Order: sequence, then C-alpha cells, then structure tokens
Amino acid sequence: MSSRPTDVSPLSLNRISLYLRCLRQLESEGVTRISSKELASQFNLSAALIRKDLAQFGEFGIRGIGYEVGPLIARVRTILGLDQEHRVVVVGMGRLGGALARYLEQNPGAFRIVAAFDSDRRKVGSKVGSVSIHHVSEVPTVIAETDAKIALLTLPPDNAQETCRALTEAGVRAVLNFAPVQLQVDPEITAKSVDVRIHLEELAFFLQA
Repeated sequence: MSSRPTDVSPLSLNRISLYLRCLRQLESEGVTRISSKELASQFNLSAALIRKDLAQFGEFGIRGIGYEVGPLIARVRTILGLDQEHRVVVVGMGRLGGALARYLEQNPGAFRIVAAFDSDRRKVGSKVGSVSIHHVSEVPTVIAETDAKIALLTLPPDNAQETCRALTEAGVRAVLNFAPVQLQVDPEITAKSVDVRIHLEELAFFLQA
C-alpha cells in the first residue's frame, strides 16, 4: 500500500528527489538496469535507505535483478507529482525573482511559470522572457485566470505575510518563500522557506573541525 503525502517525511521526500536525479543521469549514460547496491555505490548513497524510501510507495524492482531505470524514473515522477503540469507564479521581480522566472521559463519540466508580480509600477507591463509582470493588486484576478497553484515569494520580510495571504485566498495551494521570515499559513496550505543563511551557518559549523 502506498503512503499518503502527509505520511512521508521531508527528509525521505528529499532523498527520493535525489534518487530521481541520479536515475536520470544513469539513463542519459545508457544504463537500463541497476541494483540498489550499485545505485548506492555510484552516488554515495545507502542501499538500505533507498529500498526503505521506495517501499513506502509499493513494490519496486526484482530481488537479485534490480530496477529497470526507465520504468523506475516514470514511477518516481508519479510519486513526486511530476507527471502533471504545475503552474507557478513569481512574486517580487528583483534580481532573485527575475533569475527564478528566467530559470523556470528556460527549464520548465513539470513546472510552468504563468505570471509574475511586483509592487513597483515601473516594472508592471514589462516582461521577463514571455512572462508578463502584473501589479500585486492583480493577484486575485491573475491567479483565477491562470489557475496557478504554486507561488515563489522573493519579497522583503515586511510584505511576505500579507502577500502570502492574498495568494492563498486567491487559490494558490503551495508557497516557496525566499523572504527571511516564517510564514503563517492555514493547515491545508504547504509553505516551505529557503534561507541561504541557515545553510551557510551549517557550513561554518563544519569548518571548525
């Protein structure tokens, strides 16, 4: 029996994303079948952990034979919800927001950027690639028109919470927050924060060794 999304730990989910990248690399190299032990050895992973993570979602591979790379990629994509299109908006079109918007447009995969927002009216009406920049006051209208469910926030901390509320009230269900503030969201909304300083502090800790 497969796990529900709420039953899967964030760490396990992160590892599954890592397995997908590793499998894609193997596929690009012409590898068609691999065991968990070989996969672990090649990418400095744990074979037991690979099997445990995948077992949360059903039966994978054949004992003594291993995994077929192509079919496993397809199943992992389905686990992660990457077998469907996800519409994304970027809010805050400074340097980071602009870079993220360009990256999404050039590397769409399962994620398609459909709109961008900013509070600076000098930017409103211009484009990043083919994506139009709207004023943040247009969030309800544009979210309804595009049916976007994911938002990337690259805003000053003072504006992040209010903007997040407007986005979720308009229909956004998941938020990736780059502002240095902890967002308060309703239980049915998924919000994750990206804080580069936390990772730098972790690196600084290990540099003391």
